[in-house]
Amino acid sequence: MVSEHSDASGGDTAALALKILVAGGFGVGKTTLVGAVSEIRPLRTEELLSEAGQSVDDTDGVDHKTTTTVAMDFGRITIRSGLSLYLFGTPGQDRFWFLWDELSQGALGAVVLADTRRLEDCFPAVDYFEHRRIPFVVAVNCFAGARRHVVPDVSRALDLDSGTPVVLCDARDRDSGKEVLIRLVEYAGRMHTARLLDSVG
Repeated sequence: MVSEHSDASGGDTAALALKILVAGGFGVGKTTLVGAVSEIRPLRTEELLSEAGQSVDDTDGVDHKTTTTVAMDFGRITIRSGLSLYLFGTPGQDRFWFLWDELSQGALGAVVLADTRRLEDCFPAVDYFEHRRIPFVVAVNCFAGARRHVVPDVSRALDLDSGTPVVLCDARDRDSGKEVLIRLVEYAGRMHTARLLDSVG
């Protein structure tokens, strides 16, 4: 998405806004990551967990969680002058997946958050982006008390395509979250450039 605005000298400059998805399993830290890095007050669509959802929401390992995203989270971060990222946190439960196709339209790439205690919860997000050829990085949210795993082990466990980045992060920490986004932008840029060259070659 590109928009034009006037600079101080009166000339037009192009401001580039890139769309990034933040995905992953239920309770993995998507809302936390968007909130940590956003320079604006993030839009959140969280509701309290209800008894009606107990039969469909797997809360094993996240017993402390009392709310869930029912539409999306939204935030914004400026990387540098003229370059901003718009962040869309996706809902984690299967019943809200109809929103993913709309949210993924025009996305530069995605961050798939993973919790090594429930690594299987991020398989659907990995499959979704691989099948749609949307560049993504896997960001392992290092929860307190969780066993630490080295990057190659996580990559093998998720059966990732060769070259897909895996990074360790703390979703609560702004600088850590920014590093994840920078890695994604760099990786997505390389992927899109390679595909463009392939298409003209």
